[in-house]
Amino acid sequence: MINLDQIKQQIAENYSWGTTVFRHLHQHPELSFEEYETSKYISNKLQEIGITDITSIADTGILATIKGAKRGKSIGLRADIDALPIEEETNLPYTSANRGIMHACGHDMHSAALLCAAKVLWKNRQSIKGTIYLLFQPGEEMFPGGAKKVLESGILDDKDIEAFVALHVSPEIETGKIGIRPGMYMASGDEIHIEVKGKGGHAALPHTLDDTVLAASSIVVSLQQVASRIGDARIPTVLSIGKFTANGATNIIPSSVKLEGTFRTMNEEWRAIAHERIKEIAESTAKAHHTEAVVDIKKGYPCLTNNPQITDKARTAFIENFGSGNVIDLDIRMTTEDFGFISNRYPSVFFRLGVGGIEGSSGMLHNGRFIANENALKTGTFALTILVKTLLEQQGT
Repeated sequence: MINLDQIKQQIAENYSWGTTVFRHLHQHPELSFEEYETSKYISNKLQEIGITDITSIADTGILATIKGAKRGKSIGLRADIDALPIEEETNLPYTSANRGIMHACGHDMHSAALLCAAKVLWKNRQSIKGTIYLLFQPGEEMFPGGAKKVLESGILDDKDIEAFVALHVSPEIETGKIGIRPGMYMASGDEIHIEVKGKGGHAALPHTLDDTVLAASSIVVSLQQVASRIGDARIPTVLSIGKFTANGATNIIPSSVKLEGTFRTMNEEWRAIAHERIKEIAESTAKAHHTEAVVDIKKGYPCLTNNPQITDKARTAFIENFGSGNVIDLDIRMTTEDFGFISNRYPSVFFRLGVGGIEGSSGMLHNGRFIANENALKTGTFALTILVKTLLEQQGT
């Protein structure tokens, strides 16, 4: 059996190694599906640890394997590895060397924590009953999502994985604390693209043209009923139009107006129905204004659901090892995460790692001044190993 006291001591001993890994990843960020150097670095670090069962997946992803001394269940641990197109503004000594690219969502911390966990788990493999798959996943920040590409590759199909685990940093949570929630946790996310077409013309002669601007404005207003009137009020739903492009002038009504927005919800059946309603409302509203609406809904990430049974086990294990005051019950989030693809395929636990409470940080993800507290690396690594012990050594998931 895995000795958590021994693991905790080893994590402390390897903290300097872990921070070096974290700082290197932070300093060398790469965009989604372009993580070639990141992948090479992670592969080299795995081999440095002693792990040689390494397979390339989805071009820039990695699947590594740790087999315990005894046969048993199999679980997956996932970390995303891509960065964002954001200019870093932190002035850290290890600030991004790649202009306009930054690990502003903490994927460097996710990957470093998984590498640190791999290091201690490999050292303790004689005490492990079962198999651990380490997934370093590309492209979380870009549709269609690296998780989807990994699943579609079929590489996991014969692995008999009984549970998957992932973590995500949270600057809203104090460093040293963990956040968790069973059941539905994060929303699905879809992109809405609508083009309103008509005969444009001189704005002073509205009777001679099709007012695409008025039609598009009416569509924006009419679409609000999808969340407020058509959908079940008990299902969290957000429909927001964030971009309205009418390339006319003070005296010109353009022949085309484009709308772009996002639709998010926490019910897959309602999600499918809503797509049809959005299309119907846009088309009928445009027709009423003697214009045409061309609707394109790009289906994005599905809802992320934490398996209630294994999440309850995880929560109990976290309380036992971190203390009840350091385990926070999370609320639902309308943000998206491509781990939703994995949670729809495997019983999963997706938890939040507190990285807050550091001076100079914006305290916000996807921000040029976001700083993750390095001390969270210890908590994240320990949390992953706790879940390995909990899920491999307890019968049933």
